Amino acid sequence: MSAAAPGLEVAVRVPGSSANLGPGFDTVALAVGLYDEYALSVTEEPGLRVQLRGAGADVLPRDETHLVARAAAEAVAVCGGPWAEELAADGLGLRLECANTIPMSAGLGSSAAAVVGGWGLGFALTNALTREAATLSPADLAVINTRTGVWEGHPDNSSASVYGGLTLSWRPSVEVVRTATMTLHPDIEPVVLVPHSDRLSTATARAVLAPTVPHGDAVRQAGRAALLVHALTTEPALLLDGTSDWLHQEQRRSAYPATMAAVDALRDLGQAAVVSGAGPSVLVLSRADMVEDLAAEVRSWGRGWHMMRPGVAERGLDTYR
Repeated sequence: MSAAAPGLEVAVRVPGSSANLGPGFDTVALAVGLYDEYALSVTEEPGLRVQLRGAGADVLPRDETHLVARAAAEAVAVCGGPWAEELAADGLGLRLECANTIPMSAGLGSSAAAVVGGWGLGFALTNALTREAATLSPADLAVINTRTGVWEGHPDNSSASVYGGLTLSWRPSVEVVRTATMTLHPDIEPVVLVPHSDRLSTATARAVLAPTVPHGDAVRQAGRAALLVHALTTEPALLLDGTSDWLHQEQRRSAYPATMAAVDALRDLGQAAVVSGAGPSVLVLSRADMVEDLAAEVRSWGRGWHMMRPGVAERGLDTYR
């Protein structure tokens, strides 16, 4: 018998993210102010019901195969709490509500946010049943950070969604993720350019990457990754050099030529433009005094791009309600 009762509800809010930021491949990411919200409630109808609205509502599954549901079920199992099957023995069920605003397949961390949100729901539900408080502790977030980073296979997007802000993540072993949080310099404003037509899955974008890289490129990349962290936190004037990349953007040029053309054009104008995550969106780490010039340039391109100024999501995964 579970301690759940009809009407029990937990809800989490999780931001999207832009990963890599040029040379920080699979390690550096920035949480952006685009949020998905997920709620899980106990009902008197056995089984799992999924309700969707917003981005992807017309294509995402409405059953236990939904990514948020899968992540939540695994989190509940890890915590030793009841999921739909156990609740059904008491004549109870679950309703999952997903309200999505993060664009899908755009390089803004929608999949990572779903996984992080699902794990957050699982922990929140178990906490509500065992501690009578659905809040997530720092220890909970540390476990969620590791579990979601391992799930994703690379911890950049997921760690930014867990902690918010600017993150640097690494895996000291295959089963552990560690994350350092940093403070973005206040003169930097992230601007996101989303193409109206192109979309690209992460798997497709990764398929074009070479299995090895020249030693010289690896050396240059290491130096620019170090410079990137300095520029992001201390000296924004160095961002153009600090966002140079040799490991992934050029290899993906054929997968999204319009994205790379936009990156090239903006960098020629002195804007620190990079491919956002696996693309095809573009992230511009603009300085505050350059944003209006950037907006004018994008307007001159016509109607092919949607420009957003989402700001930085200073908080990551969190409960609400």
